[in-house]
Amino acid sequence: MMLTVKDVTLQFGGVTALSDVAFEIQEKTVTGLIGPNGAGKTSLFNVVSGIYTPTSGSVHFGSHEISKMQLHQINRLGVARTFQNVMVFPDLTLVENVMIGRQSRGKSGVISSILRTSKERQERLEAEQRSIELLSYVHLDKKKDQLAKNLPYGEQRQLDIARALATDPQILLLDEPAAGLNLQERLSLKALIRTLATMGYTIVLIEHDVKLVMDLCSHIVVLEYGHKIAEGTPQEIQKNTKVIAAYLGTGGEENAAN
Repeated sequence: MMLTVKDVTLQFGGVTALSDVAFEIQEKTVTGLIGPNGAGKTSLFNVVSGIYTPTSGSVHFGSHEISKMQLHQINRLGVARTFQNVMVFPDLTLVENVMIGRQSRGKSGVISSILRTSKERQERLEAEQRSIELLSYVHLDKKKDQLAKNLPYGEQRQLDIARALATDPQILLLDEPAAGLNLQERLSLKALIRTLATMGYTIVLIEHDVKLVMDLCSHIVVLEYGHKIAEGTPQEIQKNTKVIAAYLGTGGEENAAN
């Protein structure tokens, strides 16, 4: 398994955000993580990516236990994520934004950067070329020299994904990537995720757009109040009475299928 979450509990004082959550993510799959607001989805992403340390339980990425690693260490192993709120550098160009993501893969030291050695210059050139290539994945390469603040919201979200890809991840955690997008932007996002999946990326997706999840994911994990209440294929989740009651609501099967 690429990612294994083993009985993870996360507590803040007397509040339990996650309780004994366990599941596995297979390599080169698209997995959905769904549930109502407050279910613990983003808290789980924060544990996996190293922002939070679980109170108990563990997270394994391949052969590595990453539960107590720092965020940058986990990122270097191949775990990248986006956040609910777009996090771009508004006064930098698009290519500069993506190049910041490439820094985690850089090999030049501080001295080389200060002295602008040939090694550092070559590394920067390669980072720029790779960043432009990644911008082409999200159809933003023609805007590479524009400032990020001048992009519409949907394109800022795409830029966020390109920057995450710049770290050369094996697994990509997308936290509500469709939030705030219009219909056309959602269709573009769906096409992008499908393209990334065909390229071999493993993707875990938090999303409130149930139809988007059902269309994209081969496996779905459902949380409610910090507990895992179900997991399975989209077809199994659509028919699960606990999911319908907790998340989809009355008529949930029809809404999830449409």
